[in-house]
Amino acid sequence: MKEINVKGLPCPQPVIKTKEALEEIKVGERLKVLTDSEVSLQNIKKFLSAQGHRLISLSQEGSEYYLLIEKGEGFLSGEDYTITCPTESSKAKKLLFIIANDSMGEDKELGRLLLKGFFETLLAQNLLPNRIFFMNRGVKLTTQEEDFIDLLKELEKRGVEIFSCGTCLKYYQLENQLKVGLRGGTDTYIEALFTYEKTLYIR
Repeated sequence: MKEINVKGLPCPQPVIKTKEALEEIKVGERLKVLTDSEVSLQNIKKFLSAQGHRLISLSQEGSEYYLLIEKGEGFLSGEDYTITCPTESSKAKKLLFIIANDSMGEDKELGRLLLKGFFETLLAQNLLPNRIFFMNRGVKLTTQEEDFIDLLKELEKRGVEIFSCGTCLKYYQLENQLKVGLRGGTDTYIEALFTYEKTLYIR
């Protein structure tokens, strides 16, 4: 049985690590997760419920929580959920990207090339934002566009928080196609707008 320890990881990393671990095992296999955060516990439980995975047992020893999870088919239950990360005033939050389209600028074909080049340059120069929030047509990049998904997965591996608007995923009927990052609600980017030093908006 696979086990992961997400103690001490900043939000939303515990959910991301749980998601990645579930992707590495087969349907019906089990995963044990150890966390020491009540916020992470609640976020993981919401994620599991909405994604069709089964929480078999939950136990607590002091400040530590042990979750035993059985992987499901990966379908959405229809339950709406958002990942909540409380503001950490002690942690510098410098740069937020809001991506509201699946291309950059008016020309669709050229805009896709420009946006892909934008992400490639970020990775090549290791100039990374703290968080990227995809909304409107931007959610197509985290669900349908394999060339972008590979780039975004690499950004996530380097510590970039990636969220897709839950309402937008539902509107485009892409709720069960999210391939990188997590669903987020209005609070995910409203909180960031007021706590991050800079915001870049791409549409």
